[in-house]
Amino acid sequence: MEKINRLKKLFKREKIDGYLIPKNDEFFDEYISQHNDRLNYISNFTGSYGFSLILRNENYLFVDGRYTLQASKQSGKFFKIVTFPNKMPYNIFGKKKLFIGFDPKILTSKTLKNFFKKTNFNFKPIDENLVDDIWKRKAKEKKHNFYCLPMNSVGNSYKFKIDKIVTFLKREKADFQFITASENNAWLLNMRGKDSKYCPIPHCHILIDKYKNVIIFCDLNKINSHLKKYFKKIKFFGTDFIPEILSGIKKKKFILDENTCSFYYEKIIAQNNRILKISDPIYSLKAIKSEKEIKNIKKAHIYDGIALTKYLFWVKKNFSKKKITEISSSNKLFELRRKNKKFKSLSFPTISSSGPNGAIIHYKATSESNRVLKKGDIYLVDSGGQYEFGTTDVTRTISLKNSNQRIKNIFTRVLKGHIAVANFKIKKNTFGSKIDFEARKHLKKIGLNYSHGTGHGVGYFLNVHEGPQAISKNNFIKFEKGMVVSNEPGYYEKNSFGIRIENLIYVKKQNKKKYFENLTMAPIDKELIVKSMLNENEKIWLNDYHKKVYDNLKVHMNKSEIEDLKLACSAI
Repeated sequence: MEKINRLKKLFKREKIDGYLIPKNDEFFDEYISQHNDRLNYISNFTGSYGFSLILRNENYLFVDGRYTLQASKQSGKFFKIVTFPNKMPYNIFGKKKLFIGFDPKILTSKTLKNFFKKTNFNFKPIDENLVDDIWKRKAKEKKHNFYCLPMNSVGNSYKFKIDKIVTFLKREKADFQFITASENNAWLLNMRGKDSKYCPIPHCHILIDKYKNVIIFCDLNKINSHLKKYFKKIKFFGTDFIPEILSGIKKKKFILDENTCSFYYEKIIAQNNRILKISDPIYSLKAIKSEKEIKNIKKAHIYDGIALTKYLFWVKKNFSKKKITEISSSNKLFELRRKNKKFKSLSFPTISSSGPNGAIIHYKATSESNRVLKKGDIYLVDSGGQYEFGTTDVTRTISLKNSNQRIKNIFTRVLKGHIAVANFKIKKNTFGSKIDFEARKHLKKIGLNYSHGTGHGVGYFLNVHEGPQAISKNNFIKFEKGMVVSNEPGYYEKNSFGIRIENLIYVKKQNKKKYFENLTMAPIDKELIVKSMLNENEKIWLNDYHKKVYDNLKVHMNKSEIEDLKLACSAI
């Protein structure tokens, strides 16, 4: 509370009634370094998305349904927790007139509009971040050079991709595109970096015009002579030069990304230019993986499946013999993944949760919450890796000798939803909302549901969460050949248990027909399945899936593990 009070003391100086603090930093990545996590500093909330509004007499933390329980536990003492979109700021504040300060470099116009358009708030941009004013720390960031992917791991050259963007600019009668999402710049130039713990992104912004002139704005200490030589026609500037260069452009038409272009940069561009209401085309281009990329992604999933399957066998065999906790088991999985030379990092913080902790959708075990795995519980592990070259994300829920018939019934309904997604017949106009309905219907028959989407897009050795496609009730993007998406229905019961089954799948096209094909290779726990609840088609799907898992993994297992694999993958 002491740091919140220190922040509030600055309100008088700035003539404001409140201050807005988002999760992200100026690069708007999903996972930011602890050094830049101002929301965590002020509220103790560790989730990947949310924002706080600190007022003179009240403190609010806004999160989505994935984080309601987590936010209450971590921040409920000093903050009122609000879950959107169930409740929005205008539901709470009505037409109250307040002056709200914010850092224009870490918020977008879109965020302000989406959350506060129906309020009477007056927003005041303050260039000096007020949290930084009270949070004195030294940067500990290591400087890692950007690097280019080898041509045998990418679908098209960076020159081909630049041509695509230039063609798009000309078609839309635009002069410039300011590309602010680091993941999109990584795709455009086939370039990667080490600016995130969980994603190989290079922190940079790019300005490209219709004549193929390209400027990269970044920390110049991360650019070596080899890269400059490779990108011989591309100019490099430090990020400090962005305002000056953008201010020098006048009477032109711009495309920018409303999700990642800050209020600060948008205002500079809009002063002398026209911003077109067109989305960054890279999101859609990046979503469609080439055949070469899919081939590499499949390899990454076999590497990952080996580690995860060995891990699941280890947990089942040892949880009753020795003390295994959520944290120690998560460390074991990391060690197994790390044995593969192609493994680069985790793709997100591992969710290792047993019993009631499984009900917290994006749970992260701490020394205070860390539970011992014990008989009678179910254990949920959601994890993934970054490999050379591919990104994985998989969830398995396993029985620790659990005999609860209700839990098995619900698990089987989640599995039926998972199979319904995997078997969904993709038509010309198939989009995520239609598939999402199928995933939930078996749970809804008994009045149950889950408060997250059924699936998100996944990058190619990039972000584990990427759009624009998703399996959710509000997504209307058509599924195209080469798109990768997760399939992860679940169910969560507060203070009791959590269930999720997640595979990554991709859209395959054959004989003019599109369908989903599984990428993830790891057994689904048959101990939790009520066989009589599965119809013949569902049994066929499960048996076929397990046969593929067995065929792909058996050569990588020792004698004991092969026997475990045979049993885990045997037909039901």
